Amino acid sequence: MKIAAIDIGSNAARLLINEVFEDEKKPAEFVKMNLLRIPLRLGMDVFSTGKIGEEREDMTLKTMKIFSDLMKIYKVDHFRACATSAMRDAKNGKEILKKVKKESGINIEIISGDEEAGLVFENHIAENLDQKTSYLYIDVGGGSTEITFFENGKMVFEKSFNIGTIRLLNDLVTKEMWMEMKDEICKNIKSEKPINAIGSGGNINKIFSMSKTKEGKPMATSYLKNYYTELSDLSVQARMKKFNFREDRADVIVPALKIFNNVMQWAKINKIYVPKISVADGLIKNIYSEVSKKNSIIL
Repeated sequence: MKIAAIDIGSNAARLLINEVFEDEKKPAEFVKMNLLRIPLRLGMDVFSTGKIGEEREDMTLKTMKIFSDLMKIYKVDHFRACATSAMRDAKNGKEILKKVKKESGINIEIISGDEEAGLVFENHIAENLDQKTSYLYIDVGGGSTEITFFENGKMVFEKSFNIGTIRLLNDLVTKEMWMEMKDEICKNIKSEKPINAIGSGGNINKIFSMSKTKEGKPMATSYLKNYYTELSDLSVQARMKKFNFREDRADVIVPALKIFNNVMQWAKINKIYVPKISVADGLIKNIYSEVSKKNSIIL
């Protein structure tokens, strides 16, 4: 079975295609066939003007046509497409999605921040880790940050905040927004057990790779603090040159580190697992679960 997930975020759009191998004697195996990332950066328009401009609208339409063609080439059986923070906030978001449906055949759902947090949780990473520890999922995107608290084998709290890397770049995050996040975390992220974080998003994946931490091992928060200090002192061009970043990574990685550092400080966390999960991965798991219940989405 081949399943595809499309995640249209505030910074980039992603198409993930997995093949699922089923075996009655063990859990299904998900094998990545392709992952395509296009830096649409919809949030650059939406968070400053309230809508998606003509150039990025055209990029979105062309990207979805390419995604549609790729799914046909790979003979995808089931797919789901979701858009998050930027499309949620865009005044012309629904109008653009109608054009996407007409021109590419792809029906894109605009999902809430809580649904987005739930999709990251669909990866069920915490269930395979030490149960003597509680876990806080932290997913940092361009337009929002989703946190999900996992304790004693179940999810006990989830919340989405309109604090993201693109919003920070455009000075659109107020002190009040930071205080709301801090208050929610201090009030709800508590446990008698130690708490570790599970980070997702392109920025934390990049930092994890730079830290040389072994796969499957947690990264100390000191790495995040040190990289934040070092990268903050460099211009975007200097970051690109020194660390071989793409431009669309070099500008957002510092705001991402600021968010991770704040969340982990407020939750009193000093270790973070970075298992390379995403909203798209969660979508794949969600689709498979639904198909398994006979609620199929036919391409």
